[in-house]
Parts: sequence; C-alpha cells; structure tokens
Amino acid sequence: MAKNPNRKTKPVKKDDALTPAMKLFLAGCVAELYLLIVRRYYISGSIKQVVAWDSYLVIFAWIGVAVLALGAALFFLRKTDEKKRTIGKAVAASGAFLAAASFLIHWNMGILSYLTVIVPVVMVLGLLWSLYDRECALALTVLVLSLLAVWVCRRAAASIYVGTLVKAAAIVYIVVLLALILLVKKKKLPALLFPAKADPQPVYVACGLSVAALAAALVNTTIAYYAMWALAAVVFALAVYYTVKQL
Repeated sequence: MAKNPNRKTKPVKKDDALTPAMKLFLAGCVAELYLLIVRRYYISGSIKQVVAWDSYLVIFAWIGVAVLALGAALFFLRKTDEKKRTIGKAVAASGAFLAAASFLIHWNMGILSYLTVIVPVVMVLGLLWSLYDRECALALTVLVLSLLAVWVCRRAAASIYVGTLVKAAAIVYIVVLLALILLVKKKKLPALLFPAKADPQPVYVACGLSVAALAAALVNTTIAYYAMWALAAVVFALAVYYTVKQL
C-alpha cells in the first residue's frame, strides 16, 4: 500500500544533551580513577612500589603521546567521516591527558593533589554547559572556578615559593570577574556563551560573591577556609535550584 504523501514524517530526534554529558562523566571517572591508582602506589605505596611506578609513569607518558598521535591522525585524515573524526578527538584527548598527567606527576609529586581536584571540576563544568541554560551554566562556572581559586589561595598563598605568584593570579582573576560583569551588562559576550535574552542577574551575583570570597582569601587563610565552604554551599544550592527549575 502506497504511503500517504501528505502525511508528515516524524523528524528523527538527534542526540540530546544527556548523551555527551554522560560520556564526559564517564571519561572524568576514568581519569580520576587513574589518578587515585597513581596516588595509591606512587604516593602511599611501599618503597618498592614507588620506585616501580616512577618508571611506569614515564612509560605511561610515552603511551599517551602515541595515543595522542593516533587520535590526531584519525581526526585529520578522515575529513569526510564525521563519526571517525569524533572518535579521533576522543582518542587524542585521552592520550593528551595520560601523557600530561603522567609527565607532570613524575616531574613533581605535589601536582597530583591539584589534578585530583581539577579533573572533577572540569567534569562538573562540562555537565553544566551540557545540561543547563547558558545563564545558569555561566553563573555556576564562575562559582566553581572561584571555589577552586579560593582553595588554591588557602593552600599556597602563604608559601614562600609561590605565594606571590598565587596572589597575583588571584588579583588578575578578580579583574577578569569585574570585566565579565561589564561584558554581560553591555551584552558583548558571544551568543554561544551568553545569549542577549538571558537573565544577567545570576552572573552578577556569582561574580560579586566570587570577588568577595577571593578578596577575603587574600587577607587571611583562615577566612579563606570559611569563604571556600560558603561558596560550596552557594554552588550546591544554585545547582539544586536550577535542576528543579528545568525539570
């Protein structure tokens, strides 16, 4: 029987935002698992394990470089095959993380503590931009990055080696936040980051709280501890609010 030519076919639904968000979440979990394994054997292991993993990290770094090269080749050589280009990007990103993380940890053990925090932060930010509206995602991104900045200030602002550099970076970040407020107010940000019709109030609040928290963290490390927990509470409350609102 012939099909009715006037009948409208139902459009095929593309991958929704949940699919890339779940992929990013799984990738972040795998990356964090690798860092925890390194911590277990390279930081908290026996002398024999530490010596062995000192060599393993060099091997993993070179394996990461090889995987990065393979992914880049797949991406650039398959210009007409979008699916293989996507796989190439994923492979290249995996290799880049393995190479960079292994090399940095081998170079300085202390970097592992920062990486174990940065990976979940990047994972959370990816989920925000995949699932939330732009104004919600931008506001929560500012708060999450500010929470990380306050944490770094609390740990390293009093250091005789990197304390001055950390304080200078915090001041630069405060200037960036003030510039972001101005750009949002004048609607100068790209539409992909912040559409013209988006509500600017969440971004203003996020930037204002972040500037206050960072200024407090620069004054005293004890104040930084309470500012860090205050920002964490705000991030959690806003995330719950926006999640319920979108549902």
